[in-house]
Amino acid sequence: MNAEIGHFALILAFAVALFQMIVPMIGAARGWSGWIDSARPAAIAQLGLIAISFVALTISFVTSDFSVLLVYENSHTAKPMIYKISGVWGNHEGSMLLWVLILALFGAAAAIFDANLPPRLRARVLSVQAAIGAAFLAFILFTSNPFLRLDSAPFNGRDLNPLLQDPGLAFHPPFLYLGYVGLSMAFSFAVAALIEGRVDAAWARWVRPWTLAAWVFLTIGIALGSWWAYYELGWGGFWFWDPVENASFMPWLLAAALLHSAIVVEKREVLKSWTILLAIMAFGFSLIGTFIVRSGVITSVHSFANDPERGVFILAILALFVGGALTIFAARAGSMQAKGVFAPLSREGALVLNNILLAVSAFVVFIGTVWPLVAELLWDRKLSVGPPFFEKAFTPFMIVLALVLPLGAIIPWKRGRMGRVLVPLRGALIFAAAVMLLVFAVSTGHSALAVLGAGLGSWLIAGAAADLWQRKGNSGPSRLARLPRADWGRVLAHAGLGVTFIGVSLLMAWQVEDIRVAQIGETFEVAGYDVTLESVEDIHGPNYVSTIAAMRVERDGRMVAMLHPEKRVYPVQAMPTTEAAIQSGLFRDLYLVIGDPQQGGGWAVRTYIKPFAGWIWLGSALMALGGLISLSDRRYRVGAGAARGAALARPAE
Repeated sequence: MNAEIGHFALILAFAVALFQMIVPMIGAARGWSGWIDSARPAAIAQLGLIAISFVALTISFVTSDFSVLLVYENSHTAKPMIYKISGVWGNHEGSMLLWVLILALFGAAAAIFDANLPPRLRARVLSVQAAIGAAFLAFILFTSNPFLRLDSAPFNGRDLNPLLQDPGLAFHPPFLYLGYVGLSMAFSFAVAALIEGRVDAAWARWVRPWTLAAWVFLTIGIALGSWWAYYELGWGGFWFWDPVENASFMPWLLAAALLHSAIVVEKREVLKSWTILLAIMAFGFSLIGTFIVRSGVITSVHSFANDPERGVFILAILALFVGGALTIFAARAGSMQAKGVFAPLSREGALVLNNILLAVSAFVVFIGTVWPLVAELLWDRKLSVGPPFFEKAFTPFMIVLALVLPLGAIIPWKRGRMGRVLVPLRGALIFAAAVMLLVFAVSTGHSALAVLGAGLGSWLIAGAAADLWQRKGNSGPSRLARLPRADWGRVLAHAGLGVTFIGVSLLMAWQVEDIRVAQIGETFEVAGYDVTLESVEDIHGPNYVSTIAAMRVERDGRMVAMLHPEKRVYPVQAMPTTEAAIQSGLFRDLYLVIGDPQQGGGWAVRTYIKPFAGWIWLGSALMALGGLISLSDRRYRVGAGAARGAALARPAE
């Protein structure tokens, strides 16, 4: 009965979404207040119904109801409870249900918290949001029903993919979806503004909090995925330029560009057409990511499904919404006239350059991701585009972006002079140069990557500090406490990017890798550390068998750590996983992996010394924290600035 309730609630949600899509849009066009006002209760009702459906599926997983096909294929009675719950979205059908739940959550939040929006604009925004929801609810109901029953319930299930039985992967998808789907709000605001023919400072102020929230969630989701790949897959890397990794990275880049572009619209009422286009493309790339993960056109360890028919359905949704939005954009672009002018050397100019760099870098990632597919379709050639291409093609844009960011934060609006801009940044330049000299002096082989990355990261961090110090003016340090939270958030996010730059560059330049066969009791040396394989034994977990090693690490005769890397095998799916043992420190990680037993005796062992690895995720955390602090600024919370915005938009009513 539980599954039937969930299925019925999903059908009702689809009907409500159709109502919300049609009635408020007609009401906004005709000026019928009752029809306009119907959007808000419909959005809340849609969320409630999808929540009932999601809870019903969760109960089926928690209670191990194997009469439900999805539970049978993705769960097991011996699985720990956390993975029974995460198993709800650890598959195609359940993840799509989470997708529409989050979509409805954003729509309901807009209905509740954007109460001060002009009624017609709000009705159109919620109508567009409902149209997206209706499309994906149809996708679930007609191609991906999570509530299908089996004729007879099996005694036990097939278990969840072992790679997904990890805390990092339990929370990684929900955060990614909050980011992916959150960009639908920017898309809905963009389409609604195009329909009304009005894009102004008030619109930019309304759209920025939604975009910022989506960007923060994407940052957290991408960082969690990177961290999981680092410690779970056992190869010691944090980013592989996998197609599905790229699918989340492209919207992140475009969302960052949209955030900066919306600032220019809000402050100077220029770049209107470009900002609308970015809002459309950011969500469009989220849909492209959904297509890549679920169509089977590109092979990835992250892929949920390999069903071309489902891929065609998602491709049709992508074409409908992005194609429709671009058609409206082409018809309305001429009416979005810029009101301000600015010199190339100005904050507007710096933000334009920022946008170009982010957009082009996203395009580079897109080309590298889809080019193997294009080559196979057009020329029947199987190509592999790997990290070397992305690192060479993508890195130059990030270098220029890092150089520009501190300048753009300090340069005045409208017109600036380079001489004056560099004055408050003199200390940052000196600090970055000193760091580069220090890194050059200690680099083995004088690695250019280490020197350049450390210098750019230091420039970003010191530039953020200089920006903060300049804003206090002559009022003394007490002025810093009274600065708007958005200023603190921006500074923290830019500094976080600098910390990540340092972590990535020094890790890639200085890491040490050692692969060998070690006998039990044998000691070997890696980069000044003495590693001893003391023992290897088999243990039994809740739903796996593990080979676990005890490895002692010493330096200069002193004990550094006792680490226990594992190699697990999940009998139900007959699939092995690697559990690296990591001792994390501020300036380096010790990373040990135990492999298979060898025919001649001994065990395969991999040892990595990874300098500044933790700085990668520390920087990501600082960026996300900066976004959250900015979001808490009352000027940028949802509904802030409503009085000004309502006054500007009232003629449209």
